[in-house]
Amino acid sequence: MPGFEEIVGHEQIVTHLKSAMKLGKVSHAYILSGEKGCGKKLLADVFAETLQCENGGTEPCGSCHSCVQAQSGNHPDIIHLMHEKPNSISVDDVRTQIVNDVLIKPYSGKYKIYIVPDAEKMTAAAQNALLKTIEEPPAYAVILLLANNASALLPTILSRCVMLSLKPVADDKVKQYLMEHVQVPDYEADVCVAFAQGNIGKAVQLATSDSFNEIKNSALHLLKNVSKMEINDIIATVKSVSEFKIDIQDYLDFLAVWYRDILYFKATRDSNGLIFKDELNVITDQINKSSYEGIENILRGLQTAKTRLNANVNFDLTMELLFLLIKENLV
Repeated sequence: MPGFEEIVGHEQIVTHLKSAMKLGKVSHAYILSGEKGCGKKLLADVFAETLQCENGGTEPCGSCHSCVQAQSGNHPDIIHLMHEKPNSISVDDVRTQIVNDVLIKPYSGKYKIYIVPDAEKMTAAAQNALLKTIEEPPAYAVILLLANNASALLPTILSRCVMLSLKPVADDKVKQYLMEHVQVPDYEADVCVAFAQGNIGKAVQLATSDSFNEIKNSALHLLKNVSKMEINDIIATVKSVSEFKIDIQDYLDFLAVWYRDILYFKATRDSNGLIFKDELNVITDQINKSSYEGIENILRGLQTAKTRLNANVNFDLTMELLFLLIKENLV
């Protein structure tokens, strides 16, 4: 596991956490907020390992017994909350794994640290059960709530935690990371960076996919032919992306890169700024068939579709509404 120094971006958050450890002012509860893949889990894991490190300091040594346990996922005082229901963290999950467990003192570490991925999935009852622990925690307890959407948490939870919002990482840093650590060629890195929008996790996921070219070709085939395809065929094509082990939300981001290219080229006629430079003829053809308003409508439609999917709106209905909108805005 890397230390803080190897985390790309999020410098302000790293500085905050290091300062808290150095001054002995570690909070009892934090919310790490940001979209999936932005680095919340890595930050939480490094913070937890550092807090438990037997050598103290603001970086984990990586070699003491505590660090080795943390890196293997077997540290008895670093607890990752688990839940059986994929879309819900129940009150029983919280009571069993945090509220009752926190009353037991640490086995070997200075702290007892609870990491809660997808914290926004906690039911209202689960959050209320956690509230008392957050309000009156034992001195050794540290609770890290990782949330893709912190606004879904109750105001009473939000007001009692230190909020750390992870911002998008600069494109040049994402590209540098991909080229140096994932050994991605320059031209592939550009597509991944545009697709990721500052999200290292998304960029790495696409860059390390064995199906990179298949994903790209599938998306481009759809984008080039969407105006001529029937809705049922479109939905079937979109569903097939699961074969590439890429999340549908990420696939929609990939489509958004295309339409941002079209909008950019329509406004500037600068081919050097395009991500899909090798598709210049198709992009030129599409800008002649689209208005600025139409392209902006499509980009908003893609974001709306992501929001609907997050809210568990029916997949087929969401895709039908999205691609009908796309068809309407392509002359």
